[in-house]
Amino acid sequence: MPRVSFDTLIAAVLLGGVALAPAHAAPPAATTPAPACAALLQHSFLRLQDEKPQALCQYSGKVLVIVNTASFCGFTSQYAGLEALHARYRDKGLVVLGFPSNDFSQETGSNKDIADFCENTFGVKFPMFAKSSVTGKTANPLYRQLAGRTGNAPRWNFHKYVVSRDGQDISSFGSSVTPGSPALLQDIEKKLLAK
Repeated sequence: MPRVSFDTLIAAVLLGGVALAPAHAAPPAATTPAPACAALLQHSFLRLQDEKPQALCQYSGKVLVIVNTASFCGFTSQYAGLEALHARYRDKGLVVLGFPSNDFSQETGSNKDIADFCENTFGVKFPMFAKSSVTGKTANPLYRQLAGRTGNAPRWNFHKYVVSRDGQDISSFGSSVTPGSPALLQDIEKKLLAK
């Protein structure tokens, strides 16, 4: 093993105990860099099913459909369309993210109740997060950013935002725009094609 100077050892300790590689060690293998995490995604939320924290940065580089949901709404049947949308475009880089909310008094159950309802009634497999507020001063930080960037806060359940891979281009669609709507699908496909 090559000799290492005292100054190099001290520097390694100050940098967190970085291990020193021998001079003859092979360079690290080239890896594909992970996409940068957009400011919009620099949040963590509890997963609906088990309330374990989930960093939204894991969805960097994906096109996102972000939707506020409720179990007892006239639009609740859109869960089926959202799951179909997620399945249809998942391999092309789309992820649907669901945020249950009681802001409109139509999501009164616990997180477990909501998770059971989504899975048992609609077979929802797309990521869902614990119940939170999506409007007004108590809106979660992601929804505050979405409303600020688009000028459109949800006025009802199942409002949809479509976010580009880099987190910069955000479209807003009202509750009555279904997951199979041509306008929504066109926007998703456009964002999926953009690199």
